[in-house]
Amino acid sequence: MTMFLTAAVIVLIFVVIFQIAKASEYVSVLKGEEVSRKQNNKINGFLMIGFLVLGLIGVWYCNELYYGKTLLVQDAASVEGARVDSMLWVTLAVTGIVFIITQIILFWFAYKYQESDTRKVFFFPHNNKLEIIWTVIPAIALTVLVVIGLRNWFLFTGEPPQNAMVVEVTGKQFGWIYRYPGKDGSFGKKYYKNIDNASNSLGLIWEDELAHDDVVMEQTMYLVKGKPVKLIIGSRDVIHDVGLSHFRMKMDAVPGIPTTMWFTPKYTTKEMKEMTGNPDFQYEISCDQMCGNGHYSMKGVIEVVEQEEYDAWMVKQKPYYVQQFPDKDPAAPKPATDSVKTASAKPVEAAKKAVAKL
Repeated sequence: MTMFLTAAVIVLIFVVIFQIAKASEYVSVLKGEEVSRKQNNKINGFLMIGFLVLGLIGVWYCNELYYGKTLLVQDAASVEGARVDSMLWVTLAVTGIVFIITQIILFWFAYKYQESDTRKVFFFPHNNKLEIIWTVIPAIALTVLVVIGLRNWFLFTGEPPQNAMVVEVTGKQFGWIYRYPGKDGSFGKKYYKNIDNASNSLGLIWEDELAHDDVVMEQTMYLVKGKPVKLIIGSRDVIHDVGLSHFRMKMDAVPGIPTTMWFTPKYTTKEMKEMTGNPDFQYEISCDQMCGNGHYSMKGVIEVVEQEEYDAWMVKQKPYYVQQFPDKDPAAPKPATDSVKTASAKPVEAAKKAVAKL
């Protein structure tokens, strides 16, 4: 209902403006071009003030209407993400103040200095002082903002703390594949020509023993609260983008060129459900690049848990190598034939020992 009323008011305003414009044309015919032009000029001056007031009210109204639906209402879910929020608020403050001041000056000047028979136009072609002021001040402000951004960028893409866990994230049309190193703490090698959706989604080189304990997952990535995580990001096909809006992070996934970033989760998924009041809350990993027809469905889930929960979850996971080659699983029961041979060998051994004693 509110949207309908808003649309109706906007349409009504445009209809009124159109009618005023048509009426001014008829007046110009009746009163003469010069008189009509001066009247239109005065009307336009008052309309400028009207647009200024309505525009500022519109900005305030939109902020009241939509601010609660933005992620700015929620605290950043990562320690490093707080830096992004701080940078964003500084940028909004600077650009917002400049926007309001310039718009007020623009519309006020259009009204204040409209054509008048009692005032003569002053020709003002150039002023070095003003040129320096409105060139140097924006340059300094933008330089500060750029330096803040670069400092944060170098932090996010630099080396993480030594205790950071490492997860490899690979984008594909249209989903995400996650790989965790096994007990050896190292990833096995992979080769794109080995990729097979049915048996080797990452193209792991099975001859490399480092790949034998790697854990490969899809859809859900598990992270630990309070523990830094380094993401090694890549793509199987086209350019994707790892978008972590709640953590205030994003990074392109480029085929053949691994990219990295790291952050530290602040809240578990359970805590975020309580903070947001949403029992269905999930941390989302989205693709922020137009990567094809199924781009809209390229969503992954991030589950942030405590260290104990993560350890319990990891114990249950089987290495990808063992999943593809079950006979290589050391925990798998041995074939029945082996047990039969062992059982039948025991009486024979006992008989041999008895003979030896005689």
